[in-house]
Amino acid sequence: MKPDILEVQPQELTFLFELKKQSTCSIQMINKTDHHVAFKIKTTNPKKYCVRPNTGVIDPHSACEFSVTMQAPKVAPPDMICRDKFLVQSTYVPEGTKEEDVTSNMFVRDGKVVDEKRLKVILISPPDSLESSPINETLKIVQKDEDREVKDEIVQKHTSHSKVDEGMEMSKGDARNVEVIKKEEPMKRKEEVVKRNEEPVKKKEEVVKRNEDYVIQNRDFIKRNEESVQMNDMEVLRLAKAVEEMKSIVKGLESNLTEAKATILHLTEEKRSATQEKHFLQGELDLLRSKRHRAQVGFPLLFVFMVALVSLYFGYLLHP
Repeated sequence: MKPDILEVQPQELTFLFELKKQSTCSIQMINKTDHHVAFKIKTTNPKKYCVRPNTGVIDPHSACEFSVTMQAPKVAPPDMICRDKFLVQSTYVPEGTKEEDVTSNMFVRDGKVVDEKRLKVILISPPDSLESSPINETLKIVQKDEDREVKDEIVQKHTSHSKVDEGMEMSKGDARNVEVIKKEEPMKRKEEVVKRNEEPVKKKEEVVKRNEDYVIQNRDFIKRNEESVQMNDMEVLRLAKAVEEMKSIVKGLESNLTEAKATILHLTEEKRSATQEKHFLQGELDLLRSKRHRAQVGFPLLFVFMVALVSLYFGYLLHP
């Protein structure tokens, strides 16, 4: 049994086909599990389609939409049948996984649970181009068949009238039988024509109904795409505003950085001048200390004289 991780709605991509015009449709993915789910979208014709986003992470019990833009076609495909396919891959990822962390290796079946859903592409004609639509071609074919059958009936009526004229010489009873048979034959032919006409009419009604369903779906897609475009415009405006705010913040930081550099340069100059002044004062202090040391070498003359005087005085006192 294949795992059912994501629910994809709708199961097909429907594009409004117009020559030299782009067409966009949206697909919704619903995560009904209790796990975070990473998804990746691939296509068999990547040059023809633009998928946004083609990878991402969906939270538990949440939904996500991706839009597919078909490039402007130059030639219409035969019978409006497109053989392009899309593949939606999904797998469980740990909580906290970001969109930029999603890689192709996550969807390799190496013991992992990988869900794959394939979507086909359907092309529909615009409502105002009924002349070139398959419905109009069917109507023309049916009208031609009806005209051809009416002509056959007229020819048959003329033939029956000529045969009646030729059989006027027959007996009255035979003439009556021939007239009854000839009257019944056109009725039978008309019934057959009506039956034959009913089948293309039914087919025509089915085609009309199918086209109406496609038109309704396309209107829903267009409305949804307009909403997504409005949301994208709001996001662009929000991002532009955030970028402007970031630019103003960066300018403020640059001015603060310039002021800080000037302050650091000024403090560096002051520190260098203070260091030079310190070295100068240190040299002056060393010079003063050396001079003082030189001045204190030996005894002063006054000191020697006073010592001699005191010695004489004490000597006089000690010797009577």
